[in-house]
Amino acid sequence: MTAADNAPRTAHILTGYRPEDAFIAAELDPPPAEYVWHDEHAEQQEQRYGPGMRYQQWLAVDPGDGAVWFGDTDWRAPRDGLTGQLPGLPRRALGDGTIPASATVVQLLSHLTHDQQQGCTWRFFTAEELHTVAERILPAVQRLVDSIHRIGPDGELEWSAEAATAWDDIEHAATPTLDPSGTVRWPRPRTTPTPAWRIEVGAFLAANPELCDPSWAVTADAELDAYADYHPVTGYGGVPGRTCHNAERHIEDGFTFYGHRAALYAYRAQASGDRTPTDARTWLETTEAGKSTWEAAKPPGAALADVPDCVLADLNDRFQNSAREHGLVLTGLHTYLRHLRTEERAGVDQQLLFEGEEVERLENLLKGFRAGRNRTVTRILAWSDGRTDAEIAHLASMPDEHVSQWRARLNDDRTTAPPGP
Repeated sequence: MTAADNAPRTAHILTGYRPEDAFIAAELDPPPAEYVWHDEHAEQQEQRYGPGMRYQQWLAVDPGDGAVWFGDTDWRAPRDGLTGQLPGLPRRALGDGTIPASATVVQLLSHLTHDQQQGCTWRFFTAEELHTVAERILPAVQRLVDSIHRIGPDGELEWSAEAATAWDDIEHAATPTLDPSGTVRWPRPRTTPTPAWRIEVGAFLAANPELCDPSWAVTADAELDAYADYHPVTGYGGVPGRTCHNAERHIEDGFTFYGHRAALYAYRAQASGDRTPTDARTWLETTEAGKSTWEAAKPPGAALADVPDCVLADLNDRFQNSAREHGLVLTGLHTYLRHLRTEERAGVDQQLLFEGEEVERLENLLKGFRAGRNRTVTRILAWSDGRTDAEIAHLASMPDEHVSQWRARLNDDRTTAPPGP
């Protein structure tokens, strides 16, 4: 990550959504009152609500940089088109793992309250009110931005236990209650401690070091990601679920784990010390130091396909030692070398397949020529024109004794043939 990536991030309301900007970006279009109604006695479900009920206001948060803004949906659009009108996804839809690149988290606002005497009451908010709500959630957004996991060179986002708790506080602060008169009452902002049932995978591994796999120290990003992306049919998924499954250990129900990828990347970083984890394929194939290391370590006169496991392990050590001199630790090296050997061996398999098919084709072709040659030799022998076996064998490119044996069989056949009528 660059210095810019590590720069402090401050929760803020985007330009265009503030009073000093005259809310030029907040073009709210709530439905007229006559389109907002509820008829609980209507026979058909679609007739119980007016078209204005499809209207939805929202708050949006960029978990990467802390930007906050707000807006609304088109109440004239079909109800099933709501997701396409939002700038991102609601928190529940994102899950508790990695957040997609450039993702925005959306908090839908509640507009409806119901009272037995007054019936249903709707309250849509003005840009000024939404700006006030956005200001109220800024401390929780700041906590989210500060605590969310940032993984790898691109700073991919992954929920942490504290970031998930911060979002709960955002939801709390952005969920008003409406009394029967329509007066809006907003909850007091809060800073909730991370509950005990939310557990960081890093803390779980620190408490159970025997579950850690030492190979994580040199495992490539994609393999770590695949390891973290564990989804069994039952029980816990992710790193705790996988490690405990491998160790035949049981985790009690009731916990939610956060930071699966972050924990594996942190383990690798700690194991690397002051060296930089670097993809083995990239280093060996694209850098001068890597290319020269490969040429120097390559077994002379031998293809990688012919290298046994012990030599492959020796190559692994030699490459790691060379990379260490450059302040690097090669990740995915073992897998990369095995992949190269597998590819070369697959090429040898294809060569054998081709050779086998060619031999079969040529043998079938040879059978036809042999049959034709045999018929021709038989014809010439039947002529009894005085040519010797050696002369005929020379023409047929076969040993003299074969022709002699052939002639003897023909003579025997003539001798044993039954006399004619």
